[in-house]
Amino acid sequence: MIPAQYSRAVFSLIMSGLMSLIVTGIATVKAIGFGPSTFGNWMASWSFCWPIAFTVILLFGPMVQRVVNRLVRPQD
Repeated sequence: MIPAQYSRAVFSLIMSGLMSLIVTGIATVKAIGFGPSTFGNWMASWSFCWPIAFTVILLFGPMVQRVVNRLVRPQD
């Protein structure tokens, strides 16, 4: 099991991987359509974008959480 102190990094890793996988898949299909090279192009795009997405979520996640905390009323 991973220690709790790394929970933000683990969350960022999983969320960035999932979101970048979906977004690059949609963008790849929209740009080139379905074909024999679609999967390879998608994976190339995803492998480029995932580290960027991970860094963005890791850096801006706390700021976004603060904004959300200001916008959302606590439950009674």
